[in-house]
Amino acid sequence: MSLPATVYLVGAGPGDPDLLTVRALRLIQSADVVVYDRLVSPEIMALVSKSASLISVGKAPNNHTVPQERINEILIEQAVAGRNVVRLKGGDPLIFGRGSEEAEALRAHAIAVEYIPGITAAQGAASATGIPLTHRGLADSVQYITGHRAKDAPLDLDWPSLANPDTTLVVYMGAANIADISQNLMANGLPPSTPVMAISSATTPQETRLVSDLGQISGQIDPAKMPAPLLFVIGQVVSLYPAQTAELTAQSVESEQAQKAAYA
Repeated sequence: MSLPATVYLVGAGPGDPDLLTVRALRLIQSADVVVYDRLVSPEIMALVSKSASLISVGKAPNNHTVPQERINEILIEQAVAGRNVVRLKGGDPLIFGRGSEEAEALRAHAIAVEYIPGITAAQGAASATGIPLTHRGLADSVQYITGHRAKDAPLDLDWPSLANPDTTLVVYMGAANIADISQNLMANGLPPSTPVMAISSATTPQETRLVSDLGQISGQIDPAKMPAPLLFVIGQVVSLYPAQTAELTAQSVESEQAQKAAYA
């Protein structure tokens, strides 16, 4: 009897196919089976081998059509059958991706697992907007937190630690609880004027941005205009956004002018 195949837990990055790692691209183009999440962009799915079997296990808020236990079973079944399995996840499989839970289930059945990292949404949003996650004099650290709990349980976070004016706070999956998050941060010392940016579908053609502050952000989010995946960047680094945007625009204009001159 042959050994089960290795399962590759692959990070697809924030959405732009150009941000895939070389190894991630190689694996999805050689896979027999790709088990993929809802947040993997259509542009990345278009790169998957045409001969691969595609199994969608996407989850939406309050709509987990395929429970995690069943996802684990699917991965085990496919690996035991000897198929080359890629478990494709948005962002990075080890940052709010439940990759370690799936690896634990697979290893319990003597199935080998390999992680292939992906660019997480916070880094993708930073590169797309020009907002640094750390900046000398504004933020000397960054924290990633989830704004959602399993089964919609109340958030139970270390608010005094998170309300640090010298830290950039990046909130994943926080749309439903941004009012609660904002109130707790302000109650623990962050000023209502603290800059906030909300970014929807970062690095994709559907990307939208909203710049606000901690006191107002919760009343300004329109789910129809800013659907998931929605990320919040909270902290003084957001104050650099207009300058960064102007700089990037100037660079684009100079590049365009140089290209026109070259062909003149």
